[in-house]
Amino acid sequence: MISRWSATAGAAATALATAAAVLAPTAASASPPGTKDVTAVLFEWNFASVAKECTNTLGPAGYGYVQVSPPAEHIQGSQWWTSYQPVSYKIAGRLGDAGAFQSMVTTCHNAGVKVVVDTVINHMSAGSGTGTGGSSYTKYNYPGLYSSADMDDCASTISNYTNRTNVQNCELVGLADLDTGEEYVRATIAGYMNTLLGYGVDGFRIDAAKHIPATDLANIKSRLSNTSVYWKQEAIYGSGEAVQPTEYTGNGDVQEFRYAYDLKRVFNNENLAYLKNYGEGWGYMSSSVAGVFVDNHDTERNGSTLNYKDGANYTLANVFMLAYPYGAPDINSGYEWSDTDAGPPNSGSVTACWQDGWKCQHAWPEILRMVAFRNATRGESVTNWWDNGGDAIAFGRGSKGYVAINHESSSLSRTYQTSLSAGTYCNVQNNTSVTVNSSGQFTATLGANTALAIYTGKAGC
Repeated sequence: MISRWSATAGAAATALATAAAVLAPTAASASPPGTKDVTAVLFEWNFASVAKECTNTLGPAGYGYVQVSPPAEHIQGSQWWTSYQPVSYKIAGRLGDAGAFQSMVTTCHNAGVKVVVDTVINHMSAGSGTGTGGSSYTKYNYPGLYSSADMDDCASTISNYTNRTNVQNCELVGLADLDTGEEYVRATIAGYMNTLLGYGVDGFRIDAAKHIPATDLANIKSRLSNTSVYWKQEAIYGSGEAVQPTEYTGNGDVQEFRYAYDLKRVFNNENLAYLKNYGEGWGYMSSSVAGVFVDNHDTERNGSTLNYKDGANYTLANVFMLAYPYGAPDINSGYEWSDTDAGPPNSGSVTACWQDGWKCQHAWPEILRMVAFRNATRGESVTNWWDNGGDAIAFGRGSKGYVAINHESSSLSRTYQTSLSAGTYCNVQNNTSVTVNSSGQFTATLGANTALAIYTGKAGC
């Protein structure tokens, strides 16, 4: 779900505003706990398929987290966005029941992977009917859960993003807006999240957080059985808008959409050399509170970011994100689409990657192998930056790793200066050996639109 989304026709998001201003972040440090900060976002994968992928791929590759799509009962329909119109808080959506959910959490934990749940708590549905778990509902009445008294008084669609009251009290494109300032609503939402914590969940992505006052979210979080749970909020930056992402950093991480927007522009039209001071140097939030991504399920569809159809630009942008020390990265992993409303193949069942339309970006070799690179270099600053003023860059991560990206249209041969110890390393991008001499130098040729990545602990291939 996003900040601008059509519920009446169920269309995907419209284009989002890009960034211009520099905002001063509040002090907070809510990066994902543990030594592994990369999340594989398995969009619309059913829980049984997620469990298998934790065991077979995510754990062995070093992913710290997997993010699953909303598990709550929702409106019926084949489109992906039906998952973002809950009608109850039962785990009874198309992706599996409570038993499948619990099994998935346990299996992922056994594989060393923590679980983040995409959590829809700003709103309910836009219509009436029977949900995926059999619950009857109307737009403002969800028997046994909410009634019209629990909804915000503004029953019109959000129309003015420069007006805070309009953004946070009116309806996100026609979806019944919960009054999160009310005691009962806060307690009920916290009850749902505590149920998920009871299943062993390790974190939450708060969908449409921008449409919920930060103080309301803080109150809800204070009611959780684990008040220090990982917390990642969707609050999209818009220049001149009344509600800004930095308001939410006191609660936890906030997704930095400008990071993804600008990567698209740089990789498509500008010079990679500009990325030397990426992050805070571009006016983004503090790295310690920023959730970053090349694309997500909304932005890949609305065209505001790169997506899997962009070939090497997309792949190399993911390589850069995993190599560069800013924020906590999400790897979006979904399915092929031409219709932006289309739901998942086989109702979310993944028999194998790269079959039935499943793209499995998290398992693309160029991306997957960078997860271990990131883990090995975590905490190390950028060193030995080099660029050609154009689309070829290289940089180290302290004395623990080094990466080079050639986004030029022809091959590049040169000698690189690193802070690595002498020895033979494996270029995990193509499984070839790289020899670093006693001066910390190595010579390599990179083909057009390829990368090189070496790190300590990964010797010759």
